[in-house]
Amino acid sequence: MRTEQHTYRSEVSGFGVVTIRPVRPDQDVDLLHGWVTQDRARFWGMREASRERVHEIYAYLDSLATHHAYLVHRDGVPAALAQTYQPEADPVGECYDVRPGDVGVHLLIGPPVAVERGFSDALFGAILDFVLADPSRLRVVVEPDARNDRAINLSLRAGFRPGPLIDLPDKRARLLFLDRPAVPR
Repeated sequence: MRTEQHTYRSEVSGFGVVTIRPVRPDQDVDLLHGWVTQDRARFWGMREASRERVHEIYAYLDSLATHHAYLVHRDGVPAALAQTYQPEADPVGECYDVRPGDVGVHLLIGPPVAVERGFSDALFGAILDFVLADPSRLRVVVEPDARNDRAINLSLRAGFRPGPLIDLPDKRARLLFLDRPAVPR
């Protein structure tokens, strides 16, 4: 297994401390299984997955050099699952013209502790800061299910521009792109 042990930490004004660390499949499987099998995670495509299958998926991701899974915490409380990937090593890369510096992102926000206005936007902003902390990453690509209005609108609010609808093996998706800002976030 390749799990890196470093943790990214950022204080987000008015929001709290966001920490992002690699998923540890053996330690995180119960939390991840609880999240990905909820109805609210239907677009994640794992609602029927067993605990063992979830472990197998994240152990496999942990073995790849092109795909990475991260557990995101806010003030020490698990808040989201984020994944990054190299589009050229993913089926999405066959659906658009991949550029050098492209990085794909998947995001699953965990069940809320309490409903909080602006939570998703602030959390996604912190995740984008983490992703773009690597200067080699020039453009972020997301491809939510075309029916997932919440994810599409979250991306648009974060500054993504819409791209085409694409057909992936498991979904019809909306491509969205975010170019690296000229000034630091």
